[in-house]
Amino acid sequence: MNWLILTSFLFFTSIVGLVSWYKSRKSKLNTLNSLFLADRSLSFLLVGGGLLFTNINTATIIGENELTYTHNMSVMAWGMTSVLAMLLVSEFLMPMYLRLGIATTPDYLIARYSPGIGKLVSFIFLISYIINLLPSVLYSGAVAFNGLFHFSEIWHTDYWTTIWILIWVMGTVGCLYSLLGGLKAISISDTLLGLGIFAGGLFLPFFGLKYLGQGSIMQGLHTLLHTHQEHLNSIGSNSDPIPFGTLFTGMLLVNLYYWGTEQYIVQQVLASKDLKSCQKGIAVACLGKLISPLLLNIPGLIAVHIFMHLDNSAEVFPKLDSLVSPPFIAGYIAAIIFGAALTTFNAGLNSSSTLFVLNIYKPWMEKRSRQTTEKSMIGIAKRFEIIICLTAMLIAPFIIFVKNGFYTYVQIVNGFFNVPIFTIMFMGFVTKRVPAIAAKIGLLFFIVAYGLTQLVFDLHIHFLHILAILFVITCGLMLAIGKLYPMPVPYRQKLNNVVDMKPWENRHIYSGILLLLMVLMFILFSPLVLAK
Repeated sequence: MNWLILTSFLFFTSIVGLVSWYKSRKSKLNTLNSLFLADRSLSFLLVGGGLLFTNINTATIIGENELTYTHNMSVMAWGMTSVLAMLLVSEFLMPMYLRLGIATTPDYLIARYSPGIGKLVSFIFLISYIINLLPSVLYSGAVAFNGLFHFSEIWHTDYWTTIWILIWVMGTVGCLYSLLGGLKAISISDTLLGLGIFAGGLFLPFFGLKYLGQGSIMQGLHTLLHTHQEHLNSIGSNSDPIPFGTLFTGMLLVNLYYWGTEQYIVQQVLASKDLKSCQKGIAVACLGKLISPLLLNIPGLIAVHIFMHLDNSAEVFPKLDSLVSPPFIAGYIAAIIFGAALTTFNAGLNSSSTLFVLNIYKPWMEKRSRQTTEKSMIGIAKRFEIIICLTAMLIAPFIIFVKNGFYTYVQIVNGFFNVPIFTIMFMGFVTKRVPAIAAKIGLLFFIVAYGLTQLVFDLHIHFLHILAILFVITCGLMLAIGKLYPMPVPYRQKLNNVVDMKPWENRHIYSGILLLLMVLMFILFSPLVLAK
């Protein structure tokens, strides 16, 4: 082990932990609002940092670099198209959420359809977090750390055992952080790490190009741009993980779900101190997504020219970092990777306990006419976090056996949960009389039909196109049920403003600039410019 890398890693990780503790030390976690929503006090930088770094986790860093290495830049579409989705969410969904004063996205479904629908979706969220989000973050973090520090060689253990150990270490640390710090500490560390990711995004390509050019950055850049140019193409073909056509079908729906419905993401924004901070924070996160290919994709491109073959392509990012970066910088990037794993893991834990306590446990106690105090519910929330943390740590090591790439696996499994939930949310937004039974039937139909296409029948259609097709069919089904059995009284929003609802005046100007930059990124990484 290179002890300078380890020292650097511990140094930067300690700084983030200490600053997060110092900034949040006065926050008392003695109410559910403080534990789950940071007392609705987050500034736009904390909102933007929380959104960006909760999204950019180890699964993203490891997975996107792997697919860039094995295929091309088409995988960057996940991040680039997020800009459009986030701006739509900022303009239309977040103002509605803040006017309603909700704490979870199922709260909207409770108001729009029925308590039963809200409880059902809360269960689906929890299943998604327990079997997919939390395990995938822990697994990718363990892969990254073994690649950086070569623990399996140092400990003289096989790869499987090493991954188990690292997963349990990371899960334990993450659980403690979430239990002791709450959402505010998570948001502060997200912001610090968000700043760090920009620096890391410059450091690793810099040293990678220098290594590639045998000491000359310009020579390394020349090699990158003029050799293996097919890897520079972001316009994916049907043989790529992300065909270009999917950007306009399932990927748009997945991103709208993720940024506008996913609890552990939306919870970062619901904690805004006002609508203006919310919209500014989302714009900051959009800018971060435009810069993120420096860390998420460019290292994978550089690795194409350095590693002719890797037994485990998921290790491409950590292997490149440990090879080309000076020890001090390698430790710094390792700290970013560690933080990326923990921030998403912590946010997932916090959101899981939010969903369980507010949408499942509390209504259940009220139904049984039992009194619940804030203190008792905080205790329940923390015990629940421990249970799902242990469950995720048990599941995570088995991701090693998936095929077709780790990141593709994560997105395919997400399809069982994300667009089905977004579909009933969308129908709730655009209709007033579609009843709760339509939402239940729509959810069941979508999940079962998608499962059949992925597990039983091979339709030879990309899973993102299948999600779009099922979205249209399910919307039609729900409209038909709404026509036959409409709600007697149309739904009306009940406003409960808990923050200032004055919007950000200049948002449309900045939105236009961000969308233009998004389009230019696709043009740059296309056969029109770099991928000739």
